[in-house]
Amino acid sequence: MFIQPIPAMPLVVKLKTKAQWSAFCRIRHLPDGHNFTLMCRDLSELSTYSYVDNVAFRLMKNNTPGNYTFILKGTKEVPRRLLQEKRKTIGLRVPSNPIALALLDTLGEPMLSTSLMLPGSDFTESDPEEIKDRLEKQVDLIIHGGYLGQQPTTVIDLTNDSPVVLREGVGDVTPFL
Repeated sequence: MFIQPIPAMPLVVKLKTKAQWSAFCRIRHLPDGHNFTLMCRDLSELSTYSYVDNVAFRLMKNNTPGNYTFILKGTKEVPRRLLQEKRKTIGLRVPSNPIALALLDTLGEPMLSTSLMLPGSDFTESDPEEIKDRLEKQVDLIIHGGYLGQQPTTVIDLTNDSPVVLREGVGDVTPFL
């Protein structure tokens, strides 16, 4: 389990490591049903874990890699514990950060991600030194890629006929309106 720099500091683990996933949930005090994001290397890998129609594919192709999280229906490749229970959806993204892309290439599988918002805090953590002080003993690695803003990715729901902007963040919403 480690922390890396993309647009706000996320906490990430390998997709298929259940023990790390449990620790991941413990650090964040995550409730059942929390929405997770899979970070993928490219659209090909993303389509392994989600159902992507032609409209969604074109929108994602024109806006990835980038600062967007797309909500899509998950395939059977997504562990059930990660799917949103009623809708069977998952957030997916292709990051543009070179560190994140290098990690994805090295691991050879998607990484499970969530914003690093610690219990008792109303904002995502963005100071690598403060993160190190608070979490050094609970994670395997902290990657200091510089200071980042606290603004999260833009979240776009692509499960319907038309895209729906669920959260405005770093990514420009204009292509989805």
